[in-house]
Amino acid sequence: MSEPDDDLIPSVFARECASRAVLADVTGRWGTLALAALHEGAYRFNALRRRVDGVSEKMLAQTLQALERDGLVRREVQATIPPRVEYSLTEMGERVAAKLVELIELVEGEIGRVRSAQQEYDQAR
Repeated sequence: MSEPDDDLIPSVFARECASRAVLADVTGRWGTLALAALHEGAYRFNALRRRVDGVSEKMLAQTLQALERDGLVRREVQATIPPRVEYSLTEMGERVAAKLVELIELVEGEIGRVRSAQQEYDQAR
């Protein structure tokens, strides 16, 4: 029996693997926050921009386009005047966002310990 071709086995550790680019989109500064916000429900662009405090319009648009291309975000244009655009998560996006929300909750829950560790580190330097 032959071994499967290494090119067919996804691995984020392989430089050319497509999963690495998707992981970068998901875990980028704004990707994580956009996905976590959309885990709460669908948002219009400006409402999402307000929810993800600090993101520029340009960066949010680029982030949403990348996540839509990756199959994680759905962009729905409603035929109204002016057109209404709403963003939501796909089924795969929901699964990814749920994991990110778990991570966010873990980090938020441990922020006291993180601050203590940072303070100890900074004092030792």
